[in-house]
Amino acid sequence: MKNKNRPITFLDDRLIFPPVEMANPEGLLAAGGDLTPERLILAYRNGIFPWFNEDSLILWWCPDPRMVLFPSKVRISKSMRNYLNRGQFRISRDQAFERVMQACADAPRQGQRGTWITHKMIEAYTNLFEKGIAHSYEVWQEDELVGGLYGLDFGHVFCGESMFSKVDNASKYALIHMCKELEEKNYRLIDCQLHTPHLESLGAELIPRQEYLDILKRKDKGRV
Repeated sequence: MKNKNRPITFLDDRLIFPPVEMANPEGLLAAGGDLTPERLILAYRNGIFPWFNEDSLILWWCPDPRMVLFPSKVRISKSMRNYLNRGQFRISRDQAFERVMQACADAPRQGQRGTWITHKMIEAYTNLFEKGIAHSYEVWQEDELVGGLYGLDFGHVFCGESMFSKVDNASKYALIHMCKELEEKNYRLIDCQLHTPHLESLGAELIPRQEYLDILKRKDKGRV
């Protein structure tokens, strides 16, 4: 039985995290620390990710179960398949990373006030983009950026962070394109972190945290 009153670890300047088994039932593992590339890489390689509001400490999470999407299992509805065949979108990769992040930050979220994609987060993940770890997929309608997603690439697992649409189905278009690309390159899964009905409708599923960690720690299969 999980201990609902388990204390949260507060991080200092040392590049360490507590064992993920110490996370509380909601998945909260630790607070504090920083968003340096070294800490972020260490976190993601151990199944941990930051998620916090502008006015709070940095919060680090490792939920159990974990929402993931196996690339071959992405769900393409008949209506979406017809949409894909229209050819009205153009896809690109890593052409507008910071713009994609900002658009994700600006996108309204049902039941949420404000955004967790703060200026500090954009700066931190742009640093990872410059190091070749973070990537974006952009969807264009003529010359307008109308959708996209971004995340971190660890060779056989892509850690998805957020996506946005300014027109119907643009983010789905990006996700489906990415899934096809990752499947061709033998990626094991896309980490979606937390359950949402929208992700579930696209084929994502919950798996035990330990299963996710086992996959994450296996030898890389290749990079995008």
